Amino acid sequence: MSAHPHRKLFLLDAMALIYRAYYGLGSNFLYNSKGMNTTAISVFTDSLMKMLNEEKPTHIAVAFDSLAPTQRDAVYAEYKANRQAIPEDIKNSIPWIKEILKALKIPILEFEGYEADDIIGTIAKKAEKKGFEVYMVTPDKDFGQLVTDKIKIYKPSFRGKPPEILGQKEIQEKWQIDDVKKVTDILGLMGDSVDNIPGIKGIGEKTAIKLIQEFGSLENLLAHTGKLTGRLKENVEQHADEARLSKQLATIVTDLPIEVDEQSFALSDPDRQKLAAIFAELEFRTLGKRILGESYSPNVEVSPPLPEGTVSAEEQPLSRGRNIHNTTHHYVLAGNQALLDELTDKLTQAPLVSLKVETDDDDVHNSKITGLSFVFKPQEGYYLPVKNENTRACGAGITQKGVG
Repeated sequence: MSAHPHRKLFLLDAMALIYRAYYGLGSNFLYNSKGMNTTAISVFTDSLMKMLNEEKPTHIAVAFDSLAPTQRDAVYAEYKANRQAIPEDIKNSIPWIKEILKALKIPILEFEGYEADDIIGTIAKKAEKKGFEVYMVTPDKDFGQLVTDKIKIYKPSFRGKPPEILGQKEIQEKWQIDDVKKVTDILGLMGDSVDNIPGIKGIGEKTAIKLIQEFGSLENLLAHTGKLTGRLKENVEQHADEARLSKQLATIVTDLPIEVDEQSFALSDPDRQKLAAIFAELEFRTLGKRILGESYSPNVEVSPPLPEGTVSAEEQPLSRGRNIHNTTHHYVLAGNQALLDELTDKLTQAPLVSLKVETDDDDVHNSKITGLSFVFKPQEGYYLPVKNENTRACGAGITQKGVG
């Protein structure tokens, strides 16, 4: 059997990473001129590209949770019941993130009735047998149970912290265990408030670790509760069924009927035209240049494919299809006093005005204002250039010195 060249497979836990991206900037959300919150899309894409450039995987895939009820919901109706509904901004971001992944030619994995954890667990174990070095890209602690010599957790950089790679040694030290499989025993005892896994009342992480160190497994503990005393003995015996259920819920499935598609998982060149069109629609100037090069301009005329569930081109005639070259318009550069007076008259008389602050960068904290655009009705507007040497857009508003 011939040896395989070194192959690195990165498997991304999509929703965990999207949530992390959305909340990663705190309350400093990013918006484009259409009022769309683009935080999750921008940060997720930026993080993904940094990982590709720094880690250089040879193969990659992204796993999404099933929208249908999962096998864990069937076993325990309260599973994840304490979670809040997905924020609308995240919900609206998911189709765009999928379009970016398609443009990057990165496969999207979904399996009805199962979570991303189970897809990643199955692919990781099968890829390991094929000689891959596997990295599960997630901040989720549950994945520790899957780690081997060839399978590791890759926690992407977050809020200034560098990426973290966790292998067997790191997982064993974190949980103070001699076998990573015992992660499920500990989770069975302590539960998981994030996923609403009950565990045993009164048992936290420290007690759970101590009990598994002493008894070796949850099952052995439940078979020897006579060695326990007091309130602990009472709680373990009373909630034994919840503990068994909790361990089952925390155990990641590794035998789904899905295969490692080496050809489609192989990293390949992106569809640059499609990517440019998506970035233009989302108004990703800086990110577009970083990924596609300095020659990238957001003023492309290629219309990106609409993600499912978004408004059709016919319902958005001004944003797709029609443009400055094929539509009658009256746009004025207010570059002299007469035109400035004309703009002032319009502003004082108009019942409704749309104002857009034009900047030289997407980053609101570091960008300079280059001008102000005023629109009074469709296809009619004025642009007022601004001297920008001392002018910056700020998160709380706009400070201006020397408007010209």
